[in-house]
Amino acid sequence: MTSILVMAPVASLAGHQLLLFLLQMGLLLGMAVLLGVLATRLGMPAVVGELAAGVLFGPTLMHRIVPSLSDWLLPYDANQMHLLDAVGQLGVLLLVGSAGSQLDLRLIRRHRRGVAWVGAGALIVPLGVGIVTGLLLPHALRSASTDRAEFAVFIGVAVCISAIPVIASALMQMGLFDQTIGQLIMGSAAVDDIVGWLLLSVLSATATTGFRMGALGKPLGYLALILLVTVTVGRPVVRAVLRLANASPNPGSRAAVVVVLLLLCGAGTQALGMEPILGAFLGGLLISSSRLLDLSASLALRTVVLAVLAPLFFATAGLRVDLGLLGKPAVLGSGLALLAVAVASKFVGSYLGARIGRLSHWQGVALGAGLNARGVVELIVAVVGLRLDVLNPASYTVIVLIAVLTSMMAPPLLRLAVSRMPAEPYGSSEKPIRAGS
Repeated sequence: MTSILVMAPVASLAGHQLLLFLLQMGLLLGMAVLLGVLATRLGMPAVVGELAAGVLFGPTLMHRIVPSLSDWLLPYDANQMHLLDAVGQLGVLLLVGSAGSQLDLRLIRRHRRGVAWVGAGALIVPLGVGIVTGLLLPHALRSASTDRAEFAVFIGVAVCISAIPVIASALMQMGLFDQTIGQLIMGSAAVDDIVGWLLLSVLSATATTGFRMGALGKPLGYLALILLVTVTVGRPVVRAVLRLANASPNPGSRAAVVVVLLLLCGAGTQALGMEPILGAFLGGLLISSSRLLDLSASLALRTVVLAVLAPLFFATAGLRVDLGLLGKPAVLGSGLALLAVAVASKFVGSYLGARIGRLSHWQGVALGAGLNARGVVELIVAVVGLRLDVLNPASYTVIVLIAVLTSMMAPPLLRLAVSRMPAEPYGSSEKPIRAGS
């Protein structure tokens, strides 16, 4: 006898819920694009304006000025916010994956001595100083459900990372992308980002069990498995899929295949309890190392991600920023202290690594300035920390502001350092790497 499984119909979105979602998407994207263009014209990264769009609609401004409209448009309803979060999660996965696909790992091999020392210094010093600072920060910046050790390690990770997209944009605007210093900065930032995503994934995997030495065995084992599968299975599979995709005459279809690869890679790490961002980033690295990514498909993907999905993600991230919390002396003082620690430790670590790697004084200064830009990557870390309940609204606001301020500080400091050193073309015989998203 054959039994037939009949599934109950799933209720569709209610009319009002769908209306709010469409209004939220339209207003946030429109304001993010407008303020992003304005920020660019003022010489700031577009992400500053896109983030500000969410801040305007969030508790900082709109909720204080017109609370009734804010409660109607952005109600504190989990189901409603999950719709926005889902779109933002899609955007961040494709943003990270796209950035990974634009990296040229040959860069690290070409400058392996300098990149290794600078990358290590720019990672280890801020990570260590950040962890110590996290242990000293007041309880007001820590989520009630998070122990001090886990919070401190998360602060260390947030402090030690750099933002490849912001750095690449600044280097291109200053004409430094095809010079030796630009290549050194990009290579060192790539090392920091790769290790940073690995650390974030391990930390997020222990969020539910507590940060204990005994609890690290499972996520570290999964991490080793992911890296092994990436190198042994992922590489040939990605190459085979991209070869088939490149046979299509439609660039949109080829871009869709890239999206499928990135989403499945994210699903793979999510299934193992790690961050899906890690999978998307590793998938991007596999695509980059295959050297089979079609230019037209890459442009099609970047257009959608950078013009629509990324601004929506940053705007939704801004919705959770409450600048009013900085009115509390403990939060403001801790924020200023953490900003000073983040800037100084990254600069010192980069400079020491550069000098040990036999680079010049001004090269070390330029590396310290360039690698201080945290922008997009730290915003993603902050969102993950809030989602995992490691951060509370106060610490989330502080970390977001550090991401914005360091991204604004880095270009003028880098320009000042480079003005003191001679131009060093990367070499006409070697093709420069492509910019990240």
